[in-house]
Amino acid sequence: MSVFKRLSQVFQQKTNAALNKVEDPTQALDLSYQKMMENLQQVRRSIADVLTSQKRLEAQKAQLQSQYDKLQGQARQALQQGQDDLARTAVERSQGVKGQIDALAPQIDQLRTQEEALEDTGRKLQAKLEVFRTQRETMKAQYTAAKASTEAVENLSGLSEHMTDVNMMMDRAQDKITQLQARAAAVGELSDSGVLDSLTMGGSTDDIEAQLKSGQTQPSVEYELEAMKAELNAGKAPQAAAEIAAAPTPTQAAPAATPAAPAPTATAGNTMVIRIAGEGLYRVPTSIKPALDALDSAMDTAIEHNEAKSFATCTAQLASLISTSGTKLDENEIVKSDLVVPSQDMTIEEAKQLLAGD
Repeated sequence: MSVFKRLSQVFQQKTNAALNKVEDPTQALDLSYQKMMENLQQVRRSIADVLTSQKRLEAQKAQLQSQYDKLQGQARQALQQGQDDLARTAVERSQGVKGQIDALAPQIDQLRTQEEALEDTGRKLQAKLEVFRTQRETMKAQYTAAKASTEAVENLSGLSEHMTDVNMMMDRAQDKITQLQARAAAVGELSDSGVLDSLTMGGSTDDIEAQLKSGQTQPSVEYELEAMKAELNAGKAPQAAAEIAAAPTPTQAAPAATPAAPAPTATAGNTMVIRIAGEGLYRVPTSIKPALDALDSAMDTAIEHNEAKSFATCTAQLASLISTSGTKLDENEIVKSDLVVPSQDMTIEEAKQLLAGD
């Protein structure tokens, strides 16, 4: 489908061109620098968290060590007083505290290792950030200089948009002047030769006019044939869609005498999504594809021969075919369209401009 596929490609090209026009390298560099700064701050916060945990464990270890030393002193004092049972109890408690102290030591060492690794990462990230800051300023300066130089050269050479418009207006004015001069010279020669005084000029005996009129009938014949094909196929499409909707489902009982064939269902395999430009999305059965092909060919013929009325008839038939055969989808539903077709109010000039853009 040449017209529909080309329209889809035109919409994609327009979208990509708009995105490329909006992008600004200087803003992209600033955003990258901001992201790197956020990463560095995150590393610094992580270092602070790890160091806080380390200090907490060291304080806990110091507290346990003080408790251990106290229990050891109490055990010695009990032995001096001859209270062996009390000394034994103090020694047992001190051994339990000693086990906790021994368990905290590797945890503190592990946190210290993590802290050192994070500090090394922070130093590397800081160095990279300093390098990127210099590169960012250099690249922004280069971009600004290149942009200003390009605009200056374009203005000087006449390649800028403003100068291009001025040059085109001057060219059109010169063409009109040349055309008027040529017409004035032609009319003067005809007036001098007396041809303009001939009564038979452009009359019923003008064979050139007859040939021109006969040559204009052929596009109308071709369009009428294509329109007939589209109408026939369009008539079949709603009937096929109705047959699909009316077909028995698998849960319905089939006659006992003969097993029934499985009923067709509207699945992704036999439906397609069509976007009418500026109007919305429709899900239609693939059975209308012959009608779409016929309308596509008729529209192509109308555009080729500049038949505005025929093109308007095609767009009206196309909108009617899609709306009557399919179901309009919700505007908020995100669905990829298989085809993009012209809207009913699109003129032939607008279609030519869109197709000329691909």
